[in-house]
Order: sequence, then structure tokens, then C-alpha cells
Amino acid sequence: MSEDQKQAFDFMGFRKLASAISIILLIASVALLGVRGLNFGMDFTGGTSVELEYAQAPELDDVRTTLTEAGYEQFVVQNFGADTIVLVRLAEAGNDQLAQEVTATLSEGGAELKLISSEFVGSQVGDELKEQSGLGLLLALAVVLIYVGMRFQFKFGIASVLPLAHDVIIVLGVFALFQWTFDLTVLAALLAVIGYSLNDTIVVADRIRENFRKMRVGNSWEIINESIHQTIARTINTSGTTLVVLLALYFLGGEAINNFALALIIGVVVGTYSSVYVSANLLMAMGVSREDLMLPAKEGAADAQEDEEPPEWLDRM
Repeated sequence: MSEDQKQAFDFMGFRKLASAISIILLIASVALLGVRGLNFGMDFTGGTSVELEYAQAPELDDVRTTLTEAGYEQFVVQNFGADTIVLVRLAEAGNDQLAQEVTATLSEGGAELKLISSEFVGSQVGDELKEQSGLGLLLALAVVLIYVGMRFQFKFGIASVLPLAHDVIIVLGVFALFQWTFDLTVLAALLAVIGYSLNDTIVVADRIRENFRKMRVGNSWEIINESIHQTIARTINTSGTTLVVLLALYFLGGEAINNFALALIIGVVVGTYSSVYVSANLLMAMGVSREDLMLPAKEGAADAQEDEEPPEWLDRM
């Protein structure tokens, strides 16, 4: 290897520290999920949905303030299809009387509005959503394992799926720690985190595979280190650009998508770390080598080359 490469930052030199950090974060996340659990939103726990139509588009913050002052605690307020239509979702079970009470409360300030519809979603539906969302995450990880195992090599499949599980568990742990509401938007963010982290991991894995076949000098440590150096600029640029957009969504997108943006921000940060350290660490631990990535020789290729007759112009010489 060249002198510049030898003097470059040694990513793999910190792999034991990175492993310790990942293990601590995973244990803490699992413990938090077991002790505190997730603060499931109304998508999972059930509740009452009230759809209202205003004569003029209201300020959603004013609607939230009015409901809070009236004693309502767990609720979500968002526009539904148009600026004049507001959807209020409450955690408490109710009927037409509750919908009428909410309408009367919001009308007290002089706002002109009418009740369009109301419905109650039971907890049984929420339990089904929890089960289906968990199965969806597991299915996504299984498909990734199969795809990467076929596309690269089985060791690369393991080194790609485990970082994804690592990212999802840590995001869930942070939500359990701060008791942020976990609803369907956060579930969608987790699936997006899997896709984002996988893309980052595949880029690094592809370069590692390429360098194992191309670089004639260097052990696994040096080849993986060099591969990370070649992709780190792309990784940082992609993550930085994504974070700028997500921060804009968090600060400017409104309360309805705050948790969605938060989950993605945490996922992008953790996913960037895992694509560099967790994935490469696993490859080192499994002892990936050139032999694992050698292209299979075509059957009969050598025999065909030996049996090939010399061209006619050679006989004339």
C-alpha cells in the first residue's frame, strides 16, 4: 500500500470501541423497551375520530389550545384533505355525544363549523396493527437478507441485515426513553430507515467486494479500511443532505409529522454509523477473505482453450 494510504485514518482501529458502543446501545434499548415500553398512539390504541368543516381555515395551534384548555389531554389535530377540514382524534372512547361536545367546545370562540362525521376505533384494531407492523419489519429484514445473500455472498447478507436490525432497535429505544408517541407515521419512518441504511451499507459492501478482487496487496483489515476511505465522502454528503431536509421537516412541517421526522433523523445518524462500523465489524468478525469473493471459473473454459486449433495463418509461417 502507498504511504498516503498507510497514513490515512484507521477506521478499523476503532472497531472494538465501536463494537462496545453498539452493544451498550442495544442492551439499553432492549431494556427500555422491556421496562418503559413504547408510547403507542391512537393508531394502535384506538380512540374517537371527529371530522369538522370550518367556514374559514383555522389555525391548528389555536384548535389545540382550545381543546387543551377544555380539559382534553391526548389528541391529534390535523388538516384532512383541505385547509377548512380538520380531523380531531382523541384517545378516549366515545360516541356521538363526545363528537357533539368537541364541536361545541371549538365553536365557543365564535368559529363557524359543522360536524361532518365521527367514528370510534376499538383497541382490537390497534392490536392487529401492532402485530402486522412487527411482521412487516421482520419480513423486510428477511427479504433484504435473501437479496444481499444472493447478490453478494452470505456473509455480506448477515453483515447487511444485522446493522438494519441494530438501527431499528436503537430508534425504538430512543422513543421508549423519551416516551415520544409511536404511531403509523413513525412505523413508516422505520421502514424508510431500513431502506436508507441498506442503500448506504450496499455501497460500502460493493466497494469492499470490488477491492478484494482488485487489490493484490493487503490483508482484510487494510482492504476494508481502504474501501471505507473510498466511500466515506459519498456517505457523509448523502447523510448531510438528507439531514438538512429532515431538520426542515421537523421545524417547519408541523406537529403532525414531528415524530416522523424525529425517527428519520435518529435513523439516518445511526444508519450512517452502522454502515461504516457495524457492517465492516461483522465482516471482520466472520473472517471475510478473497476466497469468499472469487468468481467461479467457467466449466470447460480451460479445456476449450487447450483444444482450440491454431489459426490458418500460423500454419503458413
